[in-house]
Amino acid sequence: MPGLSQQQWIYEHTPDGSARFVLGVVGHNPLVCFGINPSTAKPGALDNTVKGVAKFAANNGYDSWTMLNVYPQIATDPEEMHDQHLPELKSENERHIATAIQGRATLLAAWGTNLTIRPYLAEMLRDILKLTDAAGARWLSIGKTTQDGHPGHPLYLARTTPLIPFDMSAYRWSRP
Repeated sequence: MPGLSQQQWIYEHTPDGSARFVLGVVGHNPLVCFGINPSTAKPGALDNTVKGVAKFAANNGYDSWTMLNVYPQIATDPEEMHDQHLPELKSENERHIATAIQGRATLLAAWGTNLTIRPYLAEMLRDILKLTDAAGARWLSIGKTTQDGHPGHPLYLARTTPLIPFDMSAYRWSRP
């Protein structure tokens, strides 16, 4: 993306590169986006999903962006994610999320239908919502939800699609 090389990167991951917790660029007003799991994107080598997040941020008045995920395991195909989550990855991810959302009022739900790929993902989202609720965050989505009510995935939506309020309390996969 043009201009990103001049910005300071945020890149928090495991030493072995098997999980990524935070990817983004530093700014005063970041678009904080939640996906399901990271792919191989890293500073200077963004994948199309993260390029989309950066573009949505720029198109909507944000000076930067941060990419977080419900589960931090790096997998180019969400179907390749662990069959059972690793508790230590979940705990570390939640620590990074708590830090990343501190003082942030607006978050972007952007995981598409991928939340249904593994049964543990909805449970993990519920735990993340405890953090975001405590922070008083409000949620947005990229345009209308999918037919099943999921927030849109940035890879599959036009970069000019508006960000609109997303009622996380009504999202049936987020609450027991």
